[in-house]
Amino acid sequence: MSDPAILSQQSNDSSFDDVWEEIVWRGLVHVSTDAAELKELLAGPPITYYCGFDPTAPSLHLGNLVQILLMRRLQLAGHHPLGLVGGSTGLIGDPRPTAERTLTPADTVAEWVGYLQAQVSRFLSAEGDNAVTMVNNLDWTAPLSAIDFLREIGKYFRVGTMLKKDAVSARLNSDAGISYTEFSYQILQGLDYLELHRTYNCMLQTGGSDQWGNLTSGTDLVRRAEGDTVHAIGTPLITNSDGTKFGKSEGNAIWLDPKLTSPYAFYQFWVNTDDADVIFRLQVFTFLSRVEIERLADLVATEPFRREAQRTLAYEVTSLVHGVPATDAAIHAAEALFGQGDLADLDPSTLEAALRELPNTTTTPNAAIIQLLVDTGLTTSLGEARRAVKQGGVYLNNAKVTSEDATIEGSTLAGGVAVLRRGKKTLAGVFVQ
Repeated sequence: MSDPAILSQQSNDSSFDDVWEEIVWRGLVHVSTDAAELKELLAGPPITYYCGFDPTAPSLHLGNLVQILLMRRLQLAGHHPLGLVGGSTGLIGDPRPTAERTLTPADTVAEWVGYLQAQVSRFLSAEGDNAVTMVNNLDWTAPLSAIDFLREIGKYFRVGTMLKKDAVSARLNSDAGISYTEFSYQILQGLDYLELHRTYNCMLQTGGSDQWGNLTSGTDLVRRAEGDTVHAIGTPLITNSDGTKFGKSEGNAIWLDPKLTSPYAFYQFWVNTDDADVIFRLQVFTFLSRVEIERLADLVATEPFRREAQRTLAYEVTSLVHGVPATDAAIHAAEALFGQGDLADLDPSTLEAALRELPNTTTTPNAAIIQLLVDTGLTTSLGEARRAVKQGGVYLNNAKVTSEDATIEGSTLAGGVAVLRRGKKTLAGVFVQ
């Protein structure tokens, strides 16, 4: 079910003549089929478009959010979205650059399908003439026999073309090679486009630019099988200005599920965005107007120390994904951790999530604070810890520690936690058993 709080935050930017102009300005078109045709198509009568999400984890992540928000922009322009969660393609997984995937059990994939469908549905309107339609490609692949698949679909694919796809060629040149299972993934994704074109007259597929080979497998299949021209848009991969990628394969995924990435950690990710990255992320991940984003860009150039762009980005995206109350709680937690609020007023679960993001230790109820300084890495030795206390630079729950013999006994907050701070900005968490 769509989330009304999410949908109420979103609107198209009236400063653009059409949605194609807007998504190009926002940097969402890294690669595409014919741009002039796409511009005309999206400016005309409503079309049906789709994006697919494979259940290779129990949650979507930051990269998937790019696709979801692009889908929402197109829906706001009047077009009809199909949200595909790959119950069949998720059983295989697209080829990774270096090694074969470990296949996930079928019952787990089926469970993850439900999770992802719910996540996608929250961001897209389920009302009106262009309400989102959720589909599962297992519905049309499961009934296919191997012979039918080879006769009806496989005949349209040329092995030479398939070998040239980036994901395939990378694996062919690696020590791991590639199995027929993963090699066939592009055929299954192409089949999705053909099925959705036949059933819904789907004319556009969106996806990450790293999936371009799979996207064009679909456009080529529709052309060969039906004689129709359909389109694809590949969005940019989200990286830091130094080229660092984000994702589960890199081990630093920013998940949309609050159980996997807490709202506090989610907010901190965005608020810590580098000046070089913040404007692009505002364009991609928020529905702020071009005028407002350009105002923030001026502030980054003239008054970067204010970090207004980062705080705006963090608030907008965290509110979009987790809601305003969770965002406000994350902000209050950050303020309280640095002595700008009462730690005792914080929601215990929010405080615990915040402390899990910091260096932390688990200890007993009467542990010495100087030992905790060492255990959490705030000092390198007990001698350094004693000096820090003597100099007045150590705080427990924002109260200055005045004795080198002080313990944590009687000083924990709700949930059996405490905040240890050295100086103004160096924090650690303490969990008392």
